[in-house]
Amino acid sequence: MQTKQAGFTLIELVVVIVILGILSAVALPRFINLSGEAAQAAAQGVAGAVSSATAINYAARKASSTAGFGPISDCTTANTAMATIMSGGLPSPYTLTGAGTCTDGNTVTCTITNPSVSPVRTASAVVVCVNP
Repeated sequence: MQTKQAGFTLIELVVVIVILGILSAVALPRFINLSGEAAQAAAQGVAGAVSSATAINYAARKASSTAGFGPISDCTTANTAMATIMSGGLPSPYTLTGAGTCTDGNTVTCTITNPSVSPVRTASAVVVCVNP
């Protein structure tokens, strides 16, 4: 009498292990460097928030001279104004720097820097200036 045995052969198991090894060798490098990309995306998000906040400040000041949070003429005054324009100010490791000045309604490009990651991540924020 013959008995039927169920299960996988040794060759089938080896083939599955080899396929899993190849898949992990291909997929693993794609996931290793995600922290750097995440840090860059976070810096770009903060830059977008700064750009939006200064545009809202400009619009509020133009709608009413008593509205808005204050004048902005360069990156230094924008950095100071972020404490009141953005709820809670800039996130703690980020800094806003840059050179150049602008007049009412014009823009200046400032650099958002995250020094807490290595390598340091930066992004550009377009700041809308508003005179007092």
